[in-house]
Amino acid sequence: MRIDFFDFFSGCGGTSRGMQEAGMEARFALDLDPDAKRTFESNFPKARFICSDIRDVSVDDVAPHIKRRHGRPLVFGACAPCQPFSRQMQNRRPSDGRKSLLGEFHRFVEHFLPEYIFLENVPGLEQARQENGPFEDFLALLDRLGYYRDHQVILAHDYGVPQRRRRLVLLACRSGPIRLPEPTHGPGTGKPDLPGVWDWISDLPPLEAGETHPEDVNHRAARLSPINLERISSTPEGGGRMDWPEQLELECHKTHVGHTDVYGRMLKDRPAPALTTRCISLSNGRYGHPTQNRAISVREAARIQTFPPDFRFLGRQNSMARQVGNAVPVELASV
Repeated sequence: MRIDFFDFFSGCGGTSRGMQEAGMEARFALDLDPDAKRTFESNFPKARFICSDIRDVSVDDVAPHIKRRHGRPLVFGACAPCQPFSRQMQNRRPSDGRKSLLGEFHRFVEHFLPEYIFLENVPGLEQARQENGPFEDFLALLDRLGYYRDHQVILAHDYGVPQRRRRLVLLACRSGPIRLPEPTHGPGTGKPDLPGVWDWISDLPPLEAGETHPEDVNHRAARLSPINLERISSTPEGGGRMDWPEQLELECHKTHVGHTDVYGRMLKDRPAPALTTRCISLSNGRYGHPTQNRAISVREAARIQTFPPDFRFLGRQNSMARQVGNAVPVELASV
């Protein structure tokens, strides 16, 4: 039986692509990022897209796009912006309005009563368990509407994603008990080795820093200054700034022992660190290519997020990186 998928807070479409690979049809998306809209529509030309803040969108606005067809079950996905609950943002901006965005999703669940719900977010969403917190409120809504549910914090590399990415995942179903799938990779599974970076990017053509491959505009690497080229040249696979000679050290690092991942290279046979919205910047994490003297390209970042080779990203380079970093890994959504 075909299943229709509706993607709230869709971003560029990582969840939709994963659901599509699992046999569903991506029919609708909602997001306020115009570049994400362009990317989504390029990859899902048959889906309808509303480009707006969910707080400004009514049930009536969405209703024409969410119609049951031939008795198909409906799946709603919601991956609300997670920055307010990320570890980096703890104790900052307590009045951040994005914390209320998951609550906006309630209106659509309550009205349309989809058969299934998929929620993905940072673990901090669950840990923010204050009375009437957004995740607690959402669980209460599901209980009131009679949904069965299961949720836990998972590691993306246990599901085939070459990345050390901890995520809170929830599945809900109206018709009966539901459980999150068991891990597909790691000890005790049929694939005991965790996926490594090289499994996903080794086939891509080499690039110089600042270069774009002529046959793939997404295989584009950020420019590096001469001194940063020296720094990455002095960094072994899996190494970082602690491996540099003294003359290449930054002044701010000489008395600082933390942030050792910045300017680091990835390891070929291990999962990458969690990608962020600045995942193509050498100075913002361990985003150096394992063997080439540059940061990873947009295409390589997308591969590490398990997007297929034919997925096309649109926008400026930093926008594409933001879209990739914010996305739900395709393999995780497809399990």
